[in-house]
This record gives sequence, structure tokens and C-alpha cells, in this order.
Amino acid sequence: MIKTRFTELVGVEHPIVQGGMQWVGRAELVAAVANAGALGLITALTQPTPEDLTKEIARCRDLTDKPFGVNLTILPTIKPPPYAEYRQAIIEAGIKMVETAGNKPQEHVTEFKKHGIKILHKCTSVRHALSAERMGADAISIDGFECAGHPGEDDTPGLILIPAAADKVKIPMIASGGFGDGRGLVAALALGAEGINMGTRFMCTRESPIHQLVKEKIVANDERETELIFRTMRNTSRVARNAISTKVVAMEKEGAKFEDVRELVAGARGKMVYASGDADEGIWSAGQVQGLIHDIPTCAELVSRIMREAEAIIRSRLEGMMSGASRQAAE
Repeated sequence: MIKTRFTELVGVEHPIVQGGMQWVGRAELVAAVANAGALGLITALTQPTPEDLTKEIARCRDLTDKPFGVNLTILPTIKPPPYAEYRQAIIEAGIKMVETAGNKPQEHVTEFKKHGIKILHKCTSVRHALSAERMGADAISIDGFECAGHPGEDDTPGLILIPAAADKVKIPMIASGGFGDGRGLVAALALGAEGINMGTRFMCTRESPIHQLVKEKIVANDERETELIFRTMRNTSRVARNAISTKVVAMEKEGAKFEDVRELVAGARGKMVYASGDADEGIWSAGQVQGLIHDIPTCAELVSRIMREAEAIIRSRLEGMMSGASRQAAE
């Protein structure tokens, strides 16, 4: 068993987190992740209203007695949701761990901390990680350029970003972007993280509440099947490559503004992808880790396999590379 400061902080068995994903982070997936010994996160803004979030948290509690949390993402939108009301719903539901992400979460961190809620803040740069640490976050999730969703504008891959952050961040940190198996977990630990966050990999599990055809598309895709949209607007988002995302990138190269692509990238269209299984219906998030995903296991099978692989690598492969003299010196 691998124990880290992060597993101790949030009270889970394994140093694995299921990232908050729009339209995907629902009770059935979150509970399955929790029951597997990892940390599952309900995505607050997937729920249409704060009242619906309250019901979803209750539904999750009916499915698991293990710890789970809620993701609250604060991003620029045409019509901002009632963040304060969602926050209050989380507090009143007795949630003990919240993942915040996006712009300037100080107001939310301050309010959550008043109620003894642990804060895991997701960010894409060392400077933002240090800022979140100063704000009072209890842990950091650091997103490398490989990740699905918003990788930031620095284009720093995990191999550099994780150790750079580990050199400066004092609170526990988990690594995000490009993780999907035991090799990734061991690499993250070696680079200074204390666990991993996985989004795309958990999308492709049996309990994931998306269409089977989308899961099969992820399995069929390789690491090249993503696009970076909104680059010209400095709001980069990594999404699955399809007819829509390719068109958006082409339009941006010709000078298109957000108003020109608004209908193509509407969230309602992306939601329909997961409901209908038509991968070209709209924009949907997926990371480069698609190239490492080859099956659709249960969450329990996936988490167990990752931990088994990681422990085998640490105990057998890595230790086996050390000579007897080197081992004695290390000891």
C-alpha cells in the first residue's frame, strides 16, 4: 500500500483522484471511485441548480460510505452561475473536501475553510500554485500541458511542471495531465507529487455516465487525437479531435472571434455527445492520455490495477536496477 501526505489528508486508501469533469462527474462514477479506495469528485456545475447538487450529493451517499468531494470550477462564462449558492449547498451537505479550479478562488477558499472543509486547488503553473497555497489551500493539483480541459497558456508539460512545483510548494501536491496507469503514478511520485489526478482515464470506465460509443472512441484514439481550441483567445482548451474541433481551429487561424464559433462550442452540444454517442456532435474534453487507454474496466479494476502495477515497479523493476553495492549504500 502506498501512503502519502495526500491520502492522509483526505482519508482515502490510494493516492488517486478522479478529476471533476463537466457532465461526467456524477454520483454513479464518484461512488464507484470512492468504493475503489480513491477520491471521487462530483462536478458541481454539471447539476443545473444548487438544489440539484444537494440531491446528487445525497444520491452519492446512498451509493458509498467512503469519502468523496465536490469540484467547483470558477471560469469566465457568458452568464456566470450562482457560485455562492452552489458553495452554500456544498457546505450544508457536510462535504469535507472541495476541489476548486479556475480564477481567483479566494472568496470560496475563505468560506469553505470557515466550515473545516479541505481545499484541493487545481492550477496550471507554479506561480498559481504558490498563490493558492498563500490563500489557504490544503493541497494542490498541478495540471501539465498534456491534460484535457484547460492547460493554461504556458505550455509546460508535466515532466517539467511537476518537479518545478514540488521544489517550491510546501503543501501536498498531486499531479494531473497524462496519467492513466501505474507507470504514471510511480513517475509522479518520483517527480515530487503525492498522488495523481485522472480525468480521461476515469471517463473510460464502466461506471462513467457517458455513451458506450464515446468510451470506445477513446480506446480507439491515440495520443495525437486532440485539438487545442481557443488558443487565439488565450483561453486554451484541449478537446478530442473531431469535425467540430478541427473546424474551430481552422476558423481561429482565419481570425475568428468567440462570437463566430459560439454555436459550435456550445456546452449543450458537448453534453449531447455523451448522451447520443455521436463523437462529432460537439466539443468534448479528452487528454493525450488517450494513447494509453486500451480498455473499459470498472473503477475497482482500474484502481486496483494501477496500484498493483505501481507497487510492482517500485519493488521489482526499480530496485532490481540497483546493484548490491548500490543498495547497501542507499541503505
